[in-house]
Amino acid sequence: MKTAISEQPSADAAGGRAYSSFIDVLRRRAVEHAADPAYIFLPDRAGEPVSLTFAELYGRAQSVAARLSRGGHKGDRAALLFPPGLDFIVAFFGCLLAGVIAVPMMIPRRAGARDASAAILADCRPRFAMTRRDLIAASRPDLAERFRDAALDWVFTDECDAASPQALRPPSADDIAFLQYTSGSTSAPKGVVVSHRNLIANSEMIRMALGNTRRSTHVSWVPLYHDMGLILNALQALYAGAPCVLLAPVGFMQRPLAWLRTIDKYRAEVAGGPNFAFELCVARHRPEEIKDIDLSCWKVAVNGAEPVRAGTIERFVTTFAPYGFDAKTFHPAYGMAEATLLISANSRGAGASTRRVSRAALHRNRIGDPLQPEDGQVLVGCGRALQGERLAIVDPETLLPLGPGSIGEIWVAGPHVACGYWCNPEATEAVFGAGFASGGARDWLRTGDLGFVADDRELYITGRIKDLIIIRGINHYPQDIEETVQDCHPALRRHGGAAFGVPDRSGEEQLIVVQEVVRTFRGEADAGEIVASIREAIAREHDITVREIVLIRTGSLPKTTSGKIQRRLTRHHFLAGTLSRI
Repeated sequence: MKTAISEQPSADAAGGRAYSSFIDVLRRRAVEHAADPAYIFLPDRAGEPVSLTFAELYGRAQSVAARLSRGGHKGDRAALLFPPGLDFIVAFFGCLLAGVIAVPMMIPRRAGARDASAAILADCRPRFAMTRRDLIAASRPDLAERFRDAALDWVFTDECDAASPQALRPPSADDIAFLQYTSGSTSAPKGVVVSHRNLIANSEMIRMALGNTRRSTHVSWVPLYHDMGLILNALQALYAGAPCVLLAPVGFMQRPLAWLRTIDKYRAEVAGGPNFAFELCVARHRPEEIKDIDLSCWKVAVNGAEPVRAGTIERFVTTFAPYGFDAKTFHPAYGMAEATLLISANSRGAGASTRRVSRAALHRNRIGDPLQPEDGQVLVGCGRALQGERLAIVDPETLLPLGPGSIGEIWVAGPHVACGYWCNPEATEAVFGAGFASGGARDWLRTGDLGFVADDRELYITGRIKDLIIIRGINHYPQDIEETVQDCHPALRRHGGAAFGVPDRSGEEQLIVVQEVVRTFRGEADAGEIVASIREAIAREHDITVREIVLIRTGSLPKTTSGKIQRRLTRHHFLAGTLSRI
């Protein structure tokens, strides 16, 4: 396929001058490194790898853009509904070329009771639905009928023929690149409006924090409809000019060690995921499956998207150090869709920072040293503020900045903070237009997360405001209680529990724990013994009494598409009596 390059590419961002859009980035790659591999997809189990060079990607994206331009207008939305593979990447860049706003979406499950697709379609009202023809014709013919009322124009990327290059107006920095719908861990999903300016700014921040170059091959299994999969992996690799190797998410969940084998095979420098991914690798470790791998090439193991656990880091390092994994490779980070993605991280090779603090002080929103050994709790730092960003810890009630040693809401400002929520001015004003009560610019993003900045400027996350459990005036962080529960008995599944509060008749908050039991333990585990272990552990570690403990089936805990625990939805099911109890 011939690829026409109509404009001179701008200078590399690493050289001091920024791109105006990601189309500028792709054009430069297609000119200077036309035959180099941009993306490689490894099909699950059998099947040959599928790849695209930078020039091939640009050519195919032009064909998709031509099809979109014939059927729509600039600013139209396109829902991207793709199975794992490279067609998502082609469609995404086709949208950018045509000025159509991409809306990455998870393909809804056939019988998904908690499917967010209907809410997303109703919110952004896309003109196009983009996928492969074979998905609709063979594996998921129900999708066309399911979305029939949305009156979508279906565009199949595998049927977009090579087209003559069109004189498409290049996007400007202020044009909307895509809508990233939030995961809905605490509320209904909202469409975060990400401009090209936001995307370029955060991509440069990520490049600097991770130390990426053209040699920084990425390996990722994180879904491309998730911001970590799309921005931190697929787009960051292209921004740095490095190859990106993609695995099917379901393949990783079933065989996580394949991820490590792929890192070794392609000598990847960057590969990461949520904390549970590293825990899963430890749980599924089989020496005979990876006896010959060498992980010394791995330089940046990003751990983010959910609370980072010191125990997970320790277990992973202990398990995989014999295969060349260096503890300093661990790269805890913090981010969210409203800031495009990354908010804080350390430099490459810094490793994870930890701090042992007093649990009692933490309950009072203070940071101090443990008074005795049993009062200690280890927190993992998530790096420092990025270059070009402002970060503050603010009292969420008084809206005044707090000093070191105090826990407050994390506020962020900078060119990477997104434009707001799609067609939701009230929420946009509340979240993206914050300002200090003492005055100053009202350009701060309220993250809704609690944390503190240590004396060395390391940011530590302690929890989410909406998830905080307050019992007798003392703050309890649900993730800490959940970790205590999952450590107390081998039958309890890691990343499979939710702690939350419900009021009793007098209005006093009471603790409820919902926890999955590992499938292999169901026939032999004594439920009474498990419940007693949980009660004892929580009383010992947190000095509170659990009102009720609910043991549920493996895989039935409500989670978002990115694997985050939906505590509020779990609470709803508890109150409605609809949990899948054992």
